[in-house]
Amino acid sequence: MPRRSKQGDVESIRVRLLDLLVNFKKELQSPHLRKKVQALIPAYHLLRDLGSSLIKSADASSGIDRILHYLQKYPQTIVEGDELMVVSGIGEWARRVRQLRVQFGWWIYSGVTFANMAEDARDVGNESEIESLTAALGIDPSKVKPDQYILMRADQDRQAAHRWNILNEIRKKRGSVTDKLLEYFRKNVGQQISGEELKYLAKDKKEWARRVRELRTEQGWPIVTKNSGRDDLAVGVYVLEEDRQAFEHDRSIPDSIRVAVLQRDSCKTATRIESGIDRQERIKRECRHPARAETRESLPGPTAIS
Repeated sequence: MPRRSKQGDVESIRVRLLDLLVNFKKELQSPHLRKKVQALIPAYHLLRDLGSSLIKSADASSGIDRILHYLQKYPQTIVEGDELMVVSGIGEWARRVRQLRVQFGWWIYSGVTFANMAEDARDVGNESEIESLTAALGIDPSKVKPDQYILMRADQDRQAAHRWNILNEIRKKRGSVTDKLLEYFRKNVGQQISGEELKYLAKDKKEWARRVRELRTEQGWPIVTKNSGRDDLAVGVYVLEEDRQAFEHDRSIPDSIRVAVLQRDSCKTATRIESGIDRQERIKRECRHPARAETRESLPGPTAIS
């Protein structure tokens, strides 16, 4: 069984570690490789003890608790995987990050997820998505490394445990990524779903972001994000607002055109949720509102969406 790191007095551990490293000079004179390796094992253990002791046991006593404590101390900040390795004091720290994310509902995003989102946005020329990601991260999302992590939401998603069971059940099924994504959305109508959940559901296939976009723009499912009219959502969050597809002739209207027409026609409520009215249905009603016909005809640009 792997040795668990032991939290203790930081200064005491540092002194012991330093003593071991100084004495290791003698071991370097030995011609035996194995003796050198064996002499370093206590130093390796002490180094892990030192890292885990940087966080007091009263605040976090286990590896997974220390990871969460550290991420909460630096929310919405890019954190290196090596940092989590040090403070956790455990070898399986990456598994614990995944556990915090998918089982306990902490929105910990990896660089891979942001890269997938950025790649899809660039493929379709969605500059607003790139700008939102860049603003949230502080750097170009494509430059975030796979072993970097960001806690995007300070509070715990307490519905995650329930969704976890559904997520695993669907993930194990046969079928396309699109079918699995749609089934998951339809089982969580109105719920905020993180990009990490969708990436996990797609078995880490980078196409997941494109498939989600296609569900919205080509198949007419009212899946909204921060950049498609829900300013209240965080970057990288998706919501299926209603378990109903749009009419076939309305499915091919890109979000950018839909919002642009509404803005041109002074439809100020296009990006807000109004109680009792479905967003997609409200947008269609406003676009077709006869009272605005005269205004639309007098404005430059394409005619109203119908």
